Amino acid sequence: MSEDFEDVLHAVGPRLRALRRHRGLTLAEVAATTGVSESTLSRLESGLRRAGLELLLPLARAYDVPLDDLVGAPRTGDPRIHLTPIHRHGMTFVPLSRRPGGMQAYKMIIPGTGRPPEPDHKTHEGHEWLYVLHGRLRLVLGEHDLVLPPGEAAEFDTTVPHWLGSADGKAVELLILFGPYGERAHLRARAR
Repeated sequence: MSEDFEDVLHAVGPRLRALRRHRGLTLAEVAATTGVSESTLSRLESGLRRAGLELLLPLARAYDVPLDDLVGAPRTGDPRIHLTPIHRHGMTFVPLSRRPGGMQAYKMIIPGTGRPPEPDHKTHEGHEWLYVLHGRLRLVLGEHDLVLPPGEAAEFDTTVPHWLGSADGKAVELLILFGPYGERAHLRARAR
């Protein structure tokens, strides 16, 4: 077997784990959705079991991604990016990065509801940087309750209880960089 083929096979497990964690799913939830046992899923993610089509097809369906994304297949030369939106908690996340694990980029759309919703604090591992493109974002972070207009940015540890929503009930669009293990966005400005 070629070295490139082996590299592709070894990368499948981390991709599967990153997709599952990114979607906030447990092994038990994925097992219930796909019919693949928790132990098999765990062995796939840790690289102890080689992934075949009989396992990858139900996982691609469950994660709503093309099979090529699970195996890291090379692009065919088409320069267009085909983004598959993710709908979660009443919001839409459009992935802007394709690499599983590590820093992830998203465009997030919070739909207008007519009135500002009540905060529902969440916590999870990671670090988040966001930039408001359109609308007025309400960011509740620990004891802080902030309103960010277009052009403002925030960065925070996601283990701190937080909530993002519309400040005025109108739609909000923002860019998010998320690092699952505490990676931070580093901005460098060149001296002129």
